[in-house]
Amino acid sequence: MNAYSPMMALPAERPFDDPGWVFEVKWDGIRAIAYVGETLSVRSRGDKELLGSFPELEELRQLASDAVLDGEIIVLRDGRPNFRAAAQRNQLTNPAEVEEARARSPATFVVFDILEKDGVSLIDSTLKTRLQELRKALRQGRYVVVSAPVEEHGVDYYEAAVKRGLEGVVAKRLSSTYQPGSRSSDWLKIKRVKSCDCVVFGYTPGEGARADTFGALLLGLYDEGRPVYVGRVGTGFTDPDLKDVRATLDGLKVGDPWFSDPDIPPGSTWVRPRLVAVVGYQEATRDLRLRGPRFMGFRDDKPPELCSLSQIRPLRLDEYYAKRDFAATPEPAGGHTPGAGNSFVVQEHHSRRAHWDLRLEKDGVLASWAVPKGVPLEPGERRLAVRTEDHPLEYGGFEGVIPRGQYGAGNVEIWDRGFYVPVRWLDDKVEVVLAGGRLKGRYELVRTDRDRGEWLLFKKP
Repeated sequence: MNAYSPMMALPAERPFDDPGWVFEVKWDGIRAIAYVGETLSVRSRGDKELLGSFPELEELRQLASDAVLDGEIIVLRDGRPNFRAAAQRNQLTNPAEVEEARARSPATFVVFDILEKDGVSLIDSTLKTRLQELRKALRQGRYVVVSAPVEEHGVDYYEAAVKRGLEGVVAKRLSSTYQPGSRSSDWLKIKRVKSCDCVVFGYTPGEGARADTFGALLLGLYDEGRPVYVGRVGTGFTDPDLKDVRATLDGLKVGDPWFSDPDIPPGSTWVRPRLVAVVGYQEATRDLRLRGPRFMGFRDDKPPELCSLSQIRPLRLDEYYAKRDFAATPEPAGGHTPGAGNSFVVQEHHSRRAHWDLRLEKDGVLASWAVPKGVPLEPGERRLAVRTEDHPLEYGGFEGVIPRGQYGAGNVEIWDRGFYVPVRWLDDKVEVVLAGGRLKGRYELVRTDRDRGEWLLFKKP
């Protein structure tokens, strides 16, 4: 059998409906790939053998043969997956403790993909084909279940999941292949509660009842291999947590500071980046600090180096990714071009209904409107403009033919481009001065219908 790294999902801001996608529960547990053959191995994302901690998964020997399965190990509490419970079981090594935990908190392996069957790799097959093969290759058991995704209706499925107290859903493109080790736009995770996996780089001194432990953990994430400070977390710990964590941290101390940010308290202690903490938070601020952080547990199934800043960096292209198959369309996937800060482009788009697309660079993406009758050239002219999904900055230079069967199929040509001076940018009104080859002067966009995304675009005197 081949060895595989799990395919991962990009974060998305909101659910959507699409007949080309399936939607399933986002299970809050430990990602695992099971190799079921003459021997059985269940390995974590960090390549740790998990059978010692979860011996009930030996059941896989009776449920499948000659297969490589991808899924999530979960432990239920009050009918819902509890990550801390799964993480605590994963840390057990003493056989007696493992058996006691198994009886008290049995684990379930939720299988959602098959990567290999009878020595033949399936990763180049579509997800639709793999799901069909999975249902034929694996029987359900007491501790092993097969995920049952729902097609097309992502919005209703997400709302139902949230009402049941689940973390969210994962959306997967039916035509997508399996991309080992990649975080792909073919899989999107839509979560009710934001959380990220952070690396512990140090801790602040404790006060009062915490004088013998610590005040807060200093957190960081990696950006192209460079650690970036994202704040500290001091809530969510139990008393045993505080003592156990401090004992672990004492064995990791280093002398040199990792960060010099002014909001780090003096007297903080620095450690080697070995611990990965799951931290819930409300949002990430513009300077990439976690707002309202709360400690949710540690995980040892993920190497610290994989805890990237992309988890919290504002992403506004989820809808753009969801609508496109980049194996078929020449449109840019984005993410590689630094912005100029205030560029604009107008593209003439001969799709099912010919229109012009006005795109203004804003916060690292191109905010976009479809203008059916074209951008007005004379003062006083008013045109309907429909807000569409944000596009990557690379789209500002795109010209070409989007193939038939793809979203927006048809020819795209650049009609005008240049730069703009922002006058004001509000939720319901955008006013700019355009400086392009054809378009020059002051333009205003005014929202008229929020539900339909309709705006009025006109040129001002």
